[in-house]
Amino acid sequence: MEINDKTGVKDYHATADRYETMKYNRCGKSGVLLPALSLGLWHNFGYVDSLQNAREILRCAFDLGITHFDLANNYGPPYGSAEENFGQLFKKDFKPYRDELFIASKAGFDMWPGPYGNYGSRKYLISSLDQSLKRMGLDYVDIFYHHRPDPDTPLEETMIALSDIVRQGKALYVGISNYQAKETVEASRLLKDMKVPFILHQARYSIFDRWVEDGLLETLGNEGVGCIAFSPLAQGMLTNKYVNGIPADSRAAKDFTYLDKKEVERNLSKIKNLTDIANQRGQKLSQMAIAWLLNRPNVASVLIGASSTKQLKENVGALDHLQFTEEELKRIDANS
Repeated sequence: MEINDKTGVKDYHATADRYETMKYNRCGKSGVLLPALSLGLWHNFGYVDSLQNAREILRCAFDLGITHFDLANNYGPPYGSAEENFGQLFKKDFKPYRDELFIASKAGFDMWPGPYGNYGSRKYLISSLDQSLKRMGLDYVDIFYHHRPDPDTPLEETMIALSDIVRQGKALYVGISNYQAKETVEASRLLKDMKVPFILHQARYSIFDRWVEDGLLETLGNEGVGCIAFSPLAQGMLTNKYVNGIPADSRAAKDFTYLDKKEVERNLSKIKNLTDIANQRGQKLSQMAIAWLLNRPNVASVLIGASSTKQLKENVGALDHLQFTEEELKRIDANS
């Protein structure tokens, strides 16, 4: 990042190189190109984390050509703190680069007490985005997602709220997350009727978690919507961390985490086999897992987390080897 300290103006010639090494993919049939790897702020950016480390990760990501930063109202912990920390760092470092960034937020999970702080009502979605914009110090987000389906609120109400958010200039595009194929088709129909730019579905997807292949990826292709995959490393299972068992300091060894120790134990032999395939490709398992996703149909970007700049750079190294042989793909499928 190169900004003149006196004028606050960025040096375009000094910053253009970042775009020459990153790969960019089109989101469905939209005009938007996303970096092949996007940075998620779900973990490591809350009040419980180091703000300086978060700053280093964000700056490193941008210098690597990662222009897409993904947030949500309840990221932290505590809720809202990732957006507040991002807002501080945006003001310090990224404000001159606003038009080079693609920033996301979401609402749909529990955020504040009472009947209006969860799910998919018009009241909740518009109020939540207003709060998110204030926390981040932004006039608008580039994309706003409904974070999960609401079984009780009519889908029309949720989609009309997204439409109005775009009309009000608070978001340029909209997306959904965690929707099944049938729900996605209906959401797409409603948004198309309202001429709202629906461009992305954010879905959990990895070698170990392939539910999206049961109709969703095909649906997204038919609807002209891109997929951005989260949890690409299956909460750390698809890394070298568990090749020799479960380390005492690992996520799986701790209570109250998203990764179940028994699930890791069930997959240990597969993890070892996949590691062998990655080694033969000259990659780490995490890099192969990311590269594999980028070869899946309609996947526009893979959403990665990072606890350090070292880890971030390692994941970006997946772009050095994206091709797979048919034999490699068969072996991966056999261990999924």
